[in-house]
Amino acid sequence: MKLKRCFALSSLVLAMGFPAYGQESSQITSIEKNDDQIEIISIVGVRQDRVSKGATGLTMELNETPQSISVIDSEQIKNFAANGINDIMQMATGITVQQNETNRTRYTSRGFDIKSTQLDGIGLPNSWGIVVGVMESYGYEEVEIIRGANGQLTGIGNAGGTINYVRKRPTNENEGEVALTLGSYDQKRLQADYSVLLTESGSWAARVVAVMEDAESYLDGLEDDHAYLSVIVDGQVTDNSTVTFGASYQDANTDGNMWGGLPLAYTDGTQADFDVSVSPTQDWTMWDTENISAFVEYSYIFDNDWEIKTTYNRQESNDQSKLFLAAGLENRETNQVTRTSLGRYAGDFTADLFDLTAKGQYQLFNQTHELMFGTSISKSTDVSFKNPYDTATTPAYGIKPVFPYPLDLTPEPIWGEQIETASLDITLTRIFGSTKINLNDDLFVIAGFNAIDYTREGYNSGGDVLNEENEISPYLATTYSITEDTNAYISYSDIYEPQDRYDKNYQYLDPSKGVNYEIGLKTQWLDDTLLTSVALFSAEQSNIAVRAGTNDDGKTYYEGTSMKSSGFELEVLGQLTENLNATFAYTYMDIEDDAGDNASVWEPKNAMKFSLDYTLPAVPELIVGLGGRWQSETENSTGVVKQDAYMLVSAFARWDVSNNLSIQANIDNITDEKYMTGLRYVGFYAAPTSGSITAAYRF
Repeated sequence: MKLKRCFALSSLVLAMGFPAYGQESSQITSIEKNDDQIEIISIVGVRQDRVSKGATGLTMELNETPQSISVIDSEQIKNFAANGINDIMQMATGITVQQNETNRTRYTSRGFDIKSTQLDGIGLPNSWGIVVGVMESYGYEEVEIIRGANGQLTGIGNAGGTINYVRKRPTNENEGEVALTLGSYDQKRLQADYSVLLTESGSWAARVVAVMEDAESYLDGLEDDHAYLSVIVDGQVTDNSTVTFGASYQDANTDGNMWGGLPLAYTDGTQADFDVSVSPTQDWTMWDTENISAFVEYSYIFDNDWEIKTTYNRQESNDQSKLFLAAGLENRETNQVTRTSLGRYAGDFTADLFDLTAKGQYQLFNQTHELMFGTSISKSTDVSFKNPYDTATTPAYGIKPVFPYPLDLTPEPIWGEQIETASLDITLTRIFGSTKINLNDDLFVIAGFNAIDYTREGYNSGGDVLNEENEISPYLATTYSITEDTNAYISYSDIYEPQDRYDKNYQYLDPSKGVNYEIGLKTQWLDDTLLTSVALFSAEQSNIAVRAGTNDDGKTYYEGTSMKSSGFELEVLGQLTENLNATFAYTYMDIEDDAGDNASVWEPKNAMKFSLDYTLPAVPELIVGLGGRWQSETENSTGVVKQDAYMLVSAFARWDVSNNLSIQANIDNITDEKYMTGLRYVGFYAAPTSGSITAAYRF
């Protein structure tokens, strides 16, 4: 199979309700043949393969899409036991995972937070760009990452990128698997995935995915468990229409979590060093999250092949936390913490998203072109709570223990009644459209726009909030086929991002605006089984929120600054030989503030990622592989805590014992590298060498 088919994007804006990969539901009618008759076959039905929608909702292969896009597919996820979204993002080209504490993570690209996330091509609210707690990956077929501004998809965003999570959907067979994993730190994981045809014709099908996992940790006091369940049903309503509906539920619980990372900075401007297992937590800390997602899709294909799709998504989440923080250290002689603080917080989030899209082809100047347009509206409510406590018996500040201290240093406070501290309602309405104009067989142009109306109202710590904003963002790109195997492209996108952070007076900052440029070259090799991509990028963005200080109530406030990011990326992926698959990616970026000084110094200027998997010709039942990443030196925002350059290597081996049973071994951080998980503020030490064994049975 050609690489451009293998790596075509399945759904950045999904095919109009088509249920899943490899699905075709057809009714075949035949007339018996004799010497004077011809067999007549009529095929109806719209359950079919997904096709690439590129960066704009238009049909394009990965090698011709005028933007940098990477896909982490199910095979890579399985090979490297990427059971969480953090694991997947560590594998993605140009992505930095900033995990400054155990239960909050940021993904960045080209120096900017990725705040645009999607489920099956439908944008989700994630204004802060923070992922809270565990995000299970087993419910996704693949994860697609667009790097750079992508206003055409989301209407709002920055120069970081967009992440699209593609759900597993029913297949055309009764099939499934059950797998058991045992790993380091008493990890126990059970997962199951089953797809079943609900009708004899195969016009209706369902898929159920379930996970249960429990594990301790290399970190003192830390324990995690979570459960995940997804159920999706799809079917053919008429010859021209399909409907898909489903829901997922995840319950994740953490005990002994961090708040604020390790205290690694001495007040004299030097850096501390501890064992990788050390944690500033207390034995009563916890952070539990619950996430519910439900959706309905309906699509219709007209006789002229125009398609419409309407989608409704419902998102609900809540979290409960009890937290203990240790700030920096006084000096090397005492290792005394400068201060500690604690708190109990909760949050409830709900969102309703409706999307209606139409797409099809039109003829002009003897060429066939594509057009996509639509509208969407999302309404979300975010409510925050906290529990006060008696600071006379449990001081909020002033406890200065010597670090590391015992996990029972401070008893849990007696918490007061929960009080509401903020409530915000956000409404985002979009009207969007794009067209792919084929000027000739070798050159096409994409032009698009996004018109948004954004309203935020409610209250926070500073009082009443009312923001009303609107913006029209253009998008323009072109791709030229230099040869049959090589495409060159250039793209431009406006940047527009309403701010989610406030100044010293708790007033939200003005929107951040800017521009994003990218130019690139994509070439296919070895009979289209190998793809190389080279991209040069540049982005300028003003009024980006950066930390400016702390109010008397301990809350951080922000101010706006300007930043410029530029650099290049190289990516190679595909099949080198019949038995060897490979990916290789290198990213260089330079980030400057409005004064021309280095900015975002916690982002590596140079980063490299790779993976290999090899099927032994003499033993085709055995697959082995290596994966890894390297990054250059980084430091935190104050320049006190520094991380030297480091290289990580992981490996796997999978033996297909039979057609149904396989055994897989994984080992991570083979060289037992000591490094920190992130330095945007102050992070903590990552896991040392660890491993797991998985037995999977397919049926």
